[in-house]
Amino acid sequence: MTGPAARADVEQAAPERPGHDGRPDRDGRNGLPLPLALTVLAALLLGSAVAGLAIGSVHVPPGQVWGIVTRALGAGWVEPDWSRARETIVLDVRAPRVLLGAVAGAGLAVVGTALQALIRNPLAEPYLLGVSSGASLGAVTVIVFGVTLFGPASLSAAAFAGALGALLLVYASARTGGRITSGRLVLSGVAVASVLTAVLDLLLLTTDRGNEARAVLAWTLGGLGGVTWDTLWLPGAALVLGVAVLMVQSRNLNLLLAGEEAATTMGLDVARFRARMFVLLSLVTGVLVAACGPIGFVGLMVPHIVRLVVGGDHRRVLPAAALGGAVFLVWADIAARVVAAPMEIPVGVLTALCGGPFFLWLMRRDARRSADRGGS
Repeated sequence: MTGPAARADVEQAAPERPGHDGRPDRDGRNGLPLPLALTVLAALLLGSAVAGLAIGSVHVPPGQVWGIVTRALGAGWVEPDWSRARETIVLDVRAPRVLLGAVAGAGLAVVGTALQALIRNPLAEPYLLGVSSGASLGAVTVIVFGVTLFGPASLSAAAFAGALGALLLVYASARTGGRITSGRLVLSGVAVASVLTAVLDLLLLTTDRGNEARAVLAWTLGGLGGVTWDTLWLPGAALVLGVAVLMVQSRNLNLLLAGEEAATTMGLDVARFRARMFVLLSLVTGVLVAACGPIGFVGLMVPHIVRLVVGGDHRRVLPAAALGGAVFLVWADIAARVVAAPMEIPVGVLTALCGGPFFLWLMRRDARRSADRGGS
């Protein structure tokens, strides 16, 4: 069925979803104006970056942080009133770490946003669907066996392959009779992640190099330490590519919110679109996991929080989620550095402590909504 009648059926199918032609919600609940929301989030990110450069075992006053950064950017009129040691701490130790936190947080948030639309599951995110576990297994395999097939890019290539393989396995496991349910996807993701994590642990236990195994174990908990300027370009490029493509495809992501049949009626080849998006999201996830380890729940929490502020249209959600994810992970890394100072907590542990209760709250909320719909 096509034509006006089909369009009417599509609109009835999702009256509170973003418009199926990419327009905002028909009921007008669009949240804050997008320019205002992005301006506020950008200001928060700037302030968070300054805090990330200033806070640590050696405190650097914010005024000196601004001076060090602006002088490094070519502001010759700034007279240095700081020591060389503080300049090294800000520029060579903390700045790459803050930038990686912002890039990884933004990337994980937009990947989670896209996954929730692609499979129409509010609980979807790279960590829960086994994508991060697959990327971790691929990266650890390269580290343990010393594979250098692709040179410096071997780690990222293996992480991408592992992420893509895990996502395809979850998708195939959850697909029964040509249909996929949200519950089956989550269960398949948990099962695949458990198997991949078990294989990864076995790999670590059987390796003969103890120091390397301990380093890899620390890496699998997720962290931003040890990053240098030379390694930042690849995660940054993956983020730019991912956000750019997803913004172009934001209308199609909106279409999927109405369901596969409705999206097909509106002219979207759902199977081909999902396949392309899965490859893209696996690439972004693999590169980010290779850079900072598997940091979970960022892609689960941030999209839901952002939708409360800017509405459900993906043209609004994606840029806001990128900025929100960057702010969240920068502050998570600050907390990881200062909560148990001088010891540093893996940032993935802190995001899990936040994400676990959030995940349970989402499940209870969805259960109440389903019960209310059933009762009505």
